[in-house]
Amino acid sequence: MSSTQSSNGLEQGLKPRHVTMLSIAGVIGAGLFVGSGHAIAAAGPAVLLAYAAAGMLVVLVMRMLGEMAVASPDTGSFSTYADRAIGHWAGFTIGWLYWWFWVLVIPLEANAAATILHAWFPGVDIWAFALVITMLLTVTNLFSVKNYGEFEFWFALLKVVAIIGFIVLGVLAIFGFLPNSQVSGVSHIFDTQGFLPNGMGAVLGAILTTMFSFMGTEIVTIAAAESKDPGKQISKATNSVIWRIGLFYLVSIFIVVALVPWNDPVLASLGSYQTVLDRMGIPNAKMIVDIVVLVAVTSCLNSALYTSSRMLFSLGKRGDAPAMATRTNKSGTPYWAVMLSTGAAFLATFANYVAPAAVFEFLLASSGAIALLVYLVIAISQLRMRKQRMARGEKIAFSMWLFPGLTYAVIIFIVAALTIMGFQDAHRVEILATGLLSVLVVAAGMLVARRRRNEQLGAAVTR
Repeated sequence: MSSTQSSNGLEQGLKPRHVTMLSIAGVIGAGLFVGSGHAIAAAGPAVLLAYAAAGMLVVLVMRMLGEMAVASPDTGSFSTYADRAIGHWAGFTIGWLYWWFWVLVIPLEANAAATILHAWFPGVDIWAFALVITMLLTVTNLFSVKNYGEFEFWFALLKVVAIIGFIVLGVLAIFGFLPNSQVSGVSHIFDTQGFLPNGMGAVLGAILTTMFSFMGTEIVTIAAAESKDPGKQISKATNSVIWRIGLFYLVSIFIVVALVPWNDPVLASLGSYQTVLDRMGIPNAKMIVDIVVLVAVTSCLNSALYTSSRMLFSLGKRGDAPAMATRTNKSGTPYWAVMLSTGAAFLATFANYVAPAAVFEFLLASSGAIALLVYLVIAISQLRMRKQRMARGEKIAFSMWLFPGLTYAVIIFIVAALTIMGFQDAHRVEILATGLLSVLVVAAGMLVARRRRNEQLGAAVTR
């Protein structure tokens, strides 16, 4: 085994700057630049409470995941920990559901990027742009993990620069220092039917929407397994999650609700960032936001390819996915896992074009509650693994705060959120679709486990 490869055969090609930038910008997706407008339109200025609550949940979940990942870095991350702490069925189920989530993200992000490019070059069809973008990123992911790290480093840097630039302009506008700005001050936080115009029910609904914006924060624990010092990288990334969410989400959303009335219909149609930049008098605001969103969705597509392939590789290592998914090339890249994940994404895209619209909508809805299920599995795994480690008298280098109280609080919160979703018309289909998909995956997992057990018994009898 090469000195640049980890014990699982993957290349340790990610540099500290790659992992650092991954951890900083992994949480910044197109949802912040475009989707936040819908959340603001639903909850008003009180959307800040929704982002704060969802952000706090992610901080606590990342702390729990960090505790397990520092002790035992693994490409399968929480799926592997669930396998050890809860049972084979749990690791199998959450691993495949998570893989499915990112496989569905690939065609969605490719389509979003292609739509922007099509607006610039109308002579080229959207499907052609989507195909080229997906194929290019698949090829870069096939060669080496360094390629993924390098692409993601620059994508992430551009996203961070864009948000910091927006915050600086926003602060100047609030204090009246932007000469061409039509907006200033923070009066819109209270002057349009108050801070909480649609009540706490709307805030709860917005929490469920904003929670999915944070999906991707956990990727750093998967990627860190392919770096030289995974424990150190995971500790740094987990410790920085608080200021990242505070700066990128809370501060930038505060600027939006301070400068534009929450019930302005343009917020939901154009997106929050473009609306505010237009009102500030920034020239070419649409072009600027389109470029940033293009970078954000391409970054998300790149990460989706990487994450789905590594989860499939980990499932293969545990005998829960085809053995070919574990094959690596000379540079330690699981090339079959990358190609199988891309192939599944193309099948999902094909289903979108040929199957009735309801089929793809159901597939899409099935990914809706997966973020919450992932967080629930992380919390239960951490609770059990900590108790096991304490019973063995192990020293815990990186630990969850106020254990076990905060861990139980997270579990109760997630169960309550899933229950509320089940009673809301807007989210009921997500719960039903995810529930059905989970039952199918658990059933498949049990069949795989039974076949494995029979093979082991057969081998023992033969011996």
